[in-house]
Amino acid sequence: MTPELGRARALLAGAQRLLVFTGAGVSAESGVPTFRGAGGMWNARRAEDLATPEAFARDPRLVWEWYAWRRGLVARCEPNAAHDAIARHARAHAGTTVVTQNVDGLHQRAAVAAGDPRGAASVVALHGTLFGVRCERWPACPTRLPHDGPIDASDHATLPRCDACGALLRPDVVWFGEALDAADLEAAFGAAQRADACLVVGTSALVQPAASVAATAARSGAPLVEVNAEDTPLSSLAAVALRGRAAELVPALLAQ
Repeated sequence: MTPELGRARALLAGAQRLLVFTGAGVSAESGVPTFRGAGGMWNARRAEDLATPEAFARDPRLVWEWYAWRRGLVARCEPNAAHDAIARHARAHAGTTVVTQNVDGLHQRAAVAAGDPRGAASVVALHGTLFGVRCERWPACPTRLPHDGPIDASDHATLPRCDACGALLRPDVVWFGEALDAADLEAAFGAAQRADACLVVGTSALVQPAASVAATAARSGAPLVEVNAEDTPLSSLAAVALRGRAAELVPALLAQ
């Protein structure tokens, strides 16, 4: 064990209110594909042109077709050792809060597999989840529920509809140009202000306002341990910054 790893373990070991904040890097070793940039094209369309309210209003069948494809890819991925270690720690330590920027549902699946009585609800998913739907009129219509079954996007008539009001259901994710859910933000920043330690894994810390969650914990006095492949805007706030694989470092940090 390196001195840095030992110091980081000591900082986290005594935490009663640990905040775990994660980004795409925690899921990299699960094989979750990225959907932005040059490698994120689908049928010659960019993610940035599909993941918008305007795109859904213009062609909901096309947007659902893309999300059905994404859901199929991600459903074949499995939680890795980092997800599992975080889930086990959260189950054993009720004061732990897991906040993620990811929409892949892997933290939620790991929590269920670990036997956390809160299940998927133990994870604050700031950007939503691929495996949920909500009414396109939300929050005016409150319908919002899990949905991990198949989506038939072959025709407009087969698209899922809200049982309460008859409007279309849409993926329960935050699209470009949309605000994050106020309740999720309150839960995340509340946990950050209460935290007595913070573990940050696999985030570039560039997407706001989510990136401010871990910074809030650090500025509120919680020692911050960062696990990432490279330096980020959070690195200067970290008590310990570890460079390496999340699936290797996180289990070592949270080992009982």
